[in-house]
Amino acid sequence: MNRNDRQIMKTKHLIILLAVSTLMACKVSLTFNGASIDYTKTKTIQIADFPNRSSYIWGPMGGMFNTALKDIYANHTKLSQVKRNGDMKVEGEITQYSQRNKGISSEGYSSQTELSMTVNVRFTNNKNHSEDFERSFTATSSYETTQSLSSVQESLVTEMIKELTEQIFNATVANW
Repeated sequence: MNRNDRQIMKTKHLIILLAVSTLMACKVSLTFNGASIDYTKTKTIQIADFPNRSSYIWGPMGGMFNTALKDIYANHTKLSQVKRNGDMKVEGEITQYSQRNKGISSEGYSSQTELSMTVNVRFTNNKNHSEDFERSFTATSSYETTQSLSSVQESLVTEMIKELTEQIFNATVANW
């Protein structure tokens, strides 16, 4: 090896050493569920049951929603769920559950019906109040009018609840 080659090798080693040192000095935090929570500051979350205040009510919907909302935080964060004084607080109500005609057939009759569910959410981050908000989230799902609502309601509501809880999760802890 000549002198130039040794100098190049030393420079490469120095660059690699600096890069590794820099990376080791940085704190890298990756999550694959989208949550961006500083667990050194935020340890608990309070999730209130959402009452169903819509004019049209399907009995099981409230319980299904409340369970799914608590489950998404339990399964995708390290936050402990508490009954009161949480570092974060999620509360609200189901404000709307309705259906409407979505598509019209060539004969002039309804061919598709859209089911819709809206939830009003109040989020409080007691560790960073600039993230507090109150807003509504809506999910919809459609079905053919050849089917009865009672035959598809559970699966459609389950689908809408999944979408709503993901929207709420992303808005509260993923900062999207």
